[in-house]
Amino acid sequence: MARKNWVESLIMKESDASFFAQLGRRMVELRKQAGLTQSQLGDLIQIKQQAVAAYECGKRRLPVSLVPVWARALGVTIEDFLGESNGKGRPGPTPRLLRQIEQVSRLPRSKQHFVSEFLDTVLQQDQSARPSPS
Repeated sequence: MARKNWVESLIMKESDASFFAQLGRRMVELRKQAGLTQSQLGDLIQIKQQAVAAYECGKRRLPVSLVPVWARALGVTIEDFLGESNGKGRPGPTPRLLRQIEQVSRLPRSKQHFVSEFLDTVLQQDQSARPSPS
């Protein structure tokens, strides 16, 4: 009897299947907005590309433990990831910019300094190009 209950627990109910299919579509949308392939996302969250594809198709249930990891990798809140956002969130950096900042943080200090100097120069040029408020 215990074996039957275990097997039944593996079978997705129709309402669960619908939820995971909808979540999968949302995951695809957010991943594409972040400019990531399934392989790149898999590398970021340390799972195989095939697992990313299975979650995005709704064929596999996404473990709760992966929700914050996945959201962070895509640069969104958990609420946005789950599609529960009320739209009142504070806008932040784009996922691509967050990914670039993360990559820069892993560079050697000398290269980080170079990137920082470059950004300072670009931002100064932008600031000087803007008309001053009267």
